[in-house]
Amino acid sequence: MAISPDISVIIPVYGVEQWVARAIESVQRQTLSNFELILVDDGSPDKSGEICDSYAKEDKRIRVIHKENGGAASARNAAIAVARGEYLFFMDADDWCEPEMLERMHKRAEEGPFDLVIAGFYIDTYRSQDKFFREVKSLPSKTYASAREFREDAYRLFDRNLLYTPWNKLFRASYLRERDIVFPNVWWDDLPFNLAVLRDIERVALMGEPFYHFLRARSESENTKYRPGTFEKREEEDGWMRELYEHWGVSSPESMEFLARRHVERVVGCIETLTCKDCPLSVEERKAEVSRMVLAPSVQDAVAAARPGSLMLKAMLAPIRWRKPGLMMAESRFISWVKRNFVGVFAYLKAHR
Repeated sequence: MAISPDISVIIPVYGVEQWVARAIESVQRQTLSNFELILVDDGSPDKSGEICDSYAKEDKRIRVIHKENGGAASARNAAIAVARGEYLFFMDADDWCEPEMLERMHKRAEEGPFDLVIAGFYIDTYRSQDKFFREVKSLPSKTYASAREFREDAYRLFDRNLLYTPWNKLFRASYLRERDIVFPNVWWDDLPFNLAVLRDIERVALMGEPFYHFLRARSESENTKYRPGTFEKREEEDGWMRELYEHWGVSSPESMEFLARRHVERVVGCIETLTCKDCPLSVEERKAEVSRMVLAPSVQDAVAAARPGSLMLKAMLAPIRWRKPGLMMAESRFISWVKRNFVGVFAYLKAHR
């Protein structure tokens, strides 16, 4: 291996013994060979750490860090501190990537050179061990001539979920280090990390090809289960997004409509967690929470400004627009029922909403 790898691939590992081997092997099969793979065993209680060690013994490009459990953010930051690659690529241990991903993204980054390369990705939602619904998230390739052009176009990328996650991107390591950008130790750390990267980014390239496979193996993930404070977290995120656009000086009608629609869509998700099977609240407590969310001034302002592009989304937002918490509760129960019993159907409807 060369002294300086082109790319450092960083994977936090915790409780993924069923999937981590596939993730590692998908990196080993990359057509770009000059990489290092840093696996961070974050105090995993299963055999994930042992599996990582076994691969490191056979491949000198692989390094394993063993640490006490501290969460994905601390695991990624531990790897960033020792990464030697010119670029960083973050990956989740239960996902996998196409063989040409690193080579294609590296080539694109060097053409600029660019500090950030954004690619498309797949969402694979499994309804059984070998049957799944595949959704493609992508936009046509584009080179942004200026920071202003990227900022004006960012709402389209956000709308396709291309800017929220760290794992469909190649980051220039020096860009992150010069600005002391790391993953914050907060609930849902991906968004604040990416917003910090995007805040002053100037050299950006968008690739239309999807390379990364995001595995959605269960109908209810950690992001969709009931968790106290979810609505407040979404309100906070909305503030972050609006502050970013204010910093950018972007206030186009398209961008402002996107921000409003984004917020109210996520409130629908907050309400749905109240009707999922693991919610411990009583019926009366659930009703009170739904009323609080539906009637919140920020939510009413958002739904008034949102312009849903499909009949399905218009119908989903109608109870909020009409200020009908009871109707929203009934709609939420139906969404939860579909998600529990018809995973493939739910994934299809979500992709086409």
